[in-house]
Amino acid sequence: MTLSSDLTDAHCAVHPHITAPLALGWLHTAKFLTTAPQLHFLPALSVPEIAFVGRSNSGKSTCINTLTQQKQLAFASKKPGRTQHINLFSLGKHGVTDAVLADLPGYGYAAVPLQDKLRWQQVMANYLVTRENLTAIVLMCDPRHGLTELDDTLLEVLRPRVEKGLKFLVILTKADKLSRAEQTKALSVMKLQAGGGEVRLFSAPKRLGIDDVALLLWQWAHPETIK
Repeated sequence: MTLSSDLTDAHCAVHPHITAPLALGWLHTAKFLTTAPQLHFLPALSVPEIAFVGRSNSGKSTCINTLTQQKQLAFASKKPGRTQHINLFSLGKHGVTDAVLADLPGYGYAAVPLQDKLRWQQVMANYLVTRENLTAIVLMCDPRHGLTELDDTLLEVLRPRVEKGLKFLVILTKADKLSRAEQTKALSVMKLQAGGGEVRLFSAPKRLGIDDVALLLWQWAHPETIK
């Protein structure tokens, strides 16, 4: 599916005074806030919320831990798909929370009972549709496999909110597993599939895309600084 391409400029300018070290320093302030098995357990917040979503084994926990420079912030379960809670992490310097990261459990793992899959998919859909302070979605995708049917379903759920201004980023994880030519192709294909959203190659071992993603997340959480 393709999201509307006229939602936002694909490469909004970041405030000239904001550097990658500053953005990464901001992400490094991430602290565990709360965990919730259902939406009604989540606190009502007014600060921007950025949600990370993706299939099990898509590299989501590694990405979050790399961006925040904290090895154990996002917990990668030894049994993918079993942990079905929304985890919130506060962000902000000097003890003042100015944004929140939401880590949504991986979906699509085959060993999870169908009933649990359906229940969690409904919780996730409700979160994406109704969470009022949700500002941006970061979708993890292993470029070796591309978008799956579940990814497409998630994008369909998101479409109305994206058309109203919700920010959207696809992170192509594990990019170090691809050749330079394969990286270029994967980036081009995903930009077509996620029209209107940002796309970035990412590799924790190679430190690829970390600065770009950090700057983008800082920009989305601080729109008042954008010219």
